[in-house]
Amino acid sequence: MQLHRAVLLLSTFFVFVRSSPLVLDNDNEQVPIVVPNLPDGPVYEDGELPPLRDTDGWIDPRLNGGRFLDFTTKRLGEPLNIIISALSDPYILEEDGFRDYANSIGFAGECLGLHYGNLHDADLGDGLGRKPEHLLIRQHYFPIFGTCWESVRGGHHFRAWRQNGTIANSGAWFIGASKEKDSSKNHKIDDDGYNIGRDYFVEKAIAGSRWQGKWWKADVEWHTGLMPRGRRGVNHGIAIDGRVAVLTVKRL
Repeated sequence: MQLHRAVLLLSTFFVFVRSSPLVLDNDNEQVPIVVPNLPDGPVYEDGELPPLRDTDGWIDPRLNGGRFLDFTTKRLGEPLNIIISALSDPYILEEDGFRDYANSIGFAGECLGLHYGNLHDADLGDGLGRKPEHLLIRQHYFPIFGTCWESVRGGHHFRAWRQNGTIANSGAWFIGASKEKDSSKNHKIDDDGYNIGRDYFVEKAIAGSRWQGKWWKADVEWHTGLMPRGRRGVNHGIAIDGRVAVLTVKRL
């Protein structure tokens, strides 16, 4: 009985030693322990990928601590879902030219030049930290008072920031586009309104447009992974698909 137990213990020890990653093989070399690769940086969730490098006409804000959500409240933001690349017509990279371009695709400044709602901040990773929107542009339903009607009836609008700081002076416009409900709903964003607002802007841009004798047409390149998909951190709890449209707008 004792001999049988001794044989069983010896066999168990032999099996254990042979299965150990530290065992010496027949050539007297140690078999290495395989350890899974661990990420060096932050763990990205919901489809977000590490910052992009060597982009043309714009710089990924995340390289310098920025992000693709603006700051609507202390903890929530709205997606910066369109970029007008600095490879675009130089005229529209300046504020007056950009306003003309916005007019050409059916947008204009706010009703009677008056601002409604809170100012949003954004950090474009350009060295200027969180800065307020340069422009808020609304859908222009008809001449003169068309944007006043948008303020009442609801519709498409967007905020825009220029990436023009000392450490990332690309000159690109970063845009947060969305579609909102009417004033009786306190201008709350429509269901799926962030994706809808972005797609509306892009559709107008790639179709081609004109304003006061100037003609433009845009090419689009879609990017995923610049921001997370879903509702995490998004104002109003409205899910986004995480896609960003990079537009290069050419003068015809």
